[in-house]
Amino acid sequence: MVRVAVAGAGAFGRNHLRVYRELEDAGLGVALTAAIEPNGKRAEEVAAKYGIPVFATVDALLAADLHLDAASVAVPTVHHHAVASELLDAGLDVLVEKPLAANLGEADDLIERARKKERLLQPGHLERFNPAVLAVEPNLHRPMFFESHRLSIFTPRALDVDVVLDLMIHDLDIVLSITQSEVREVRAVGLPILSPRVDIANVRVEFESGCVANFTASRVSTERVRKLRFFQPRQYVSIDYARQDLLIIRMDSEAIPAQIAAFLEAGKLDNEALARLAANAAGAAPNGPAPGLSFAKPAVTPGEPLRLELLSFLDAVRTRHTPRVTARQGRNALALALQIQATMAAHAQRAGLGDFFHPPA
Repeated sequence: MVRVAVAGAGAFGRNHLRVYRELEDAGLGVALTAAIEPNGKRAEEVAAKYGIPVFATVDALLAADLHLDAASVAVPTVHHHAVASELLDAGLDVLVEKPLAANLGEADDLIERARKKERLLQPGHLERFNPAVLAVEPNLHRPMFFESHRLSIFTPRALDVDVVLDLMIHDLDIVLSITQSEVREVRAVGLPILSPRVDIANVRVEFESGCVANFTASRVSTERVRKLRFFQPRQYVSIDYARQDLLIIRMDSEAIPAQIAAFLEAGKLDNEALARLAANAAGAAPNGPAPGLSFAKPAVTPGEPLRLELLSFLDAVRTRHTPRVTARQGRNALALALQIQATMAAHAQRAGLGDFFHPPA
């Protein structure tokens, strides 16, 4: 039985509380034992709903001596280091919602504390546990071009960070985990629209391997889109995170027209062309499937990513195995996100947008 606490009962913390209780009720070897929430009203709601003690501070939680084993940290990013460091020092295994910390110094300090205490430190990159992402892993064959779109409707949630640390970091982490290559160059532009921080960003990353990735993230969209598409030799792969759907189009270079083959090799097919290829491969086009194209939808086992993430974390706590998403990987995603932020700021200065770009006093 793993005894857990949740620090933070805001938007993310409420989901951690819910899933831990669901796992407890299902008899999966976890006990939701306590929570930390300084907001009095929210603390009362959590205590009443889950029948657990709720403390205003980490110190108060630890003083209660509840024999805790692990904790989820879902407080605002600026407090990740302060809360997680106390929990690690107290001997708990800790899962920290993304991003791992507010800066690299804090991230490195958390990693070192976990090492010294021999505790697990797992960043909360839950899209790694998306069933479509899990299903694509056996089908990876040196992807060389990525196109990521993550668009959300504006809400007053998570405005303590910009759209890169709020949304794009999921896709940065996934692409980094797939490419396994150092970053060579970053180009980025971003603008604040409805908040003091950047709400929409477009980024191009080139890796030392030669792989190129384009990322678009917005939290001021009129629709919700969460998709990742990539090219690898003779294949086009599309992941829909929201639908937990995976599509693979395979190309036979001897059968498809030479011009299309050349475009594929160069990674220059635009979205309209890709849509036509997908329709052809699926047999939806008027003339039926295009010669040399095969359409496949590998089996995807549906599941809630957060539930899968917490199950994996709890398994690592019990077995002492390395978490699926390591603290070092969380640190790498944070490093790229911060590099993107710096590049956006430099672009704003060159474009004469300094006054508009910086948050108001």
